[in-house]
Amino acid sequence: MSARDVVWQERKLMNSRQLAQKWPFPRHKDFKQKLQNASEAWFNSRHFQTHPKMSYCLSKWSDWGNNIILKEVEEYIQNVSSECEKQGKPFPLHKYVHHGLSSQAMTFNLIGPQITRNDYFSLIELLQQKHVSAASRIDHAQFEYEDRDVFREDVGQPTSIDIVFKDSAGNPIIFMESKLVEQEFGGCSVFSNGDCDGRNPVGQEESCYLHFIGRCYWHLMKEYGITTIVKNERQCIFLAHYQFFREILLSIKKNGTFVLLSDERSPVFHCKSESQPRGIIPFLMECVPVQYQDRIVSISIQELVGLLRENPKHTDWINDFEVKYGMV
Repeated sequence: MSARDVVWQERKLMNSRQLAQKWPFPRHKDFKQKLQNASEAWFNSRHFQTHPKMSYCLSKWSDWGNNIILKEVEEYIQNVSSECEKQGKPFPLHKYVHHGLSSQAMTFNLIGPQITRNDYFSLIELLQQKHVSAASRIDHAQFEYEDRDVFREDVGQPTSIDIVFKDSAGNPIIFMESKLVEQEFGGCSVFSNGDCDGRNPVGQEESCYLHFIGRCYWHLMKEYGITTIVKNERQCIFLAHYQFFREILLSIKKNGTFVLLSDERSPVFHCKSESQPRGIIPFLMECVPVQYQDRIVSISIQELVGLLRENPKHTDWINDFEVKYGMV
């Protein structure tokens, strides 16, 4: 009997609860629970009022400033938001920015001090380790970037990128999306609203409502060779991964690099495996033509924190960040 057969025979003697303990990959619920516990402890240590049913969430949206570690970052966000409002431009603070597990708040806490202190040394070093040559040209950054012209998003919520890093001439060069406890990239709302049957529209793009009303998503999917890869799929690739494709298309169109920032403890986007890479990113990279794959890069929060810990300009807050997000 082979080793594989022996394992199978052993598994047949176990019930599903016992087998669940043998699953070789981390579980998202365990990761989320650890973050909730850390957030609750962090809020309690500062005597902040929290939601009566969620002790890891502040009691009111208007308290979102208490979710930000450094006062200078909170003030920076408030100033940017006020300036955008004067110019008639949106600066969307997310609905759950007051939540301890908010990825937007986490991004403010991790990237914000690098912006307010104009110090991108640690980030540049990490991106260069990932072979992002444009990293050396980072001069300044912008939260919540959008460009309605790329996809002809003339009305409604346009494609938005969490952070864009620009060169000294103001050109966007690195487009960063951050994730914390999210379990997916955003899916297509046309399908979730019940207005689409989910079929792959490649070859009959007019059957896609978004294409019909003039959005250029499928035009660019074709231009960059992605439709050639997904054309034989029965289900539309936008159903669960709409956000990913919009963001990489925007990045490529702007001649930039797309960077995903995520927590290495989450099994969602990357999952450690002895056999092969698992997670959404390794899967979706199979849908990206080879010539564009080096324009899509992943970095972990832990990798960046490790470099910031060695940076003397950030020693006053990095430990607090690690405590807030359960990294110690």
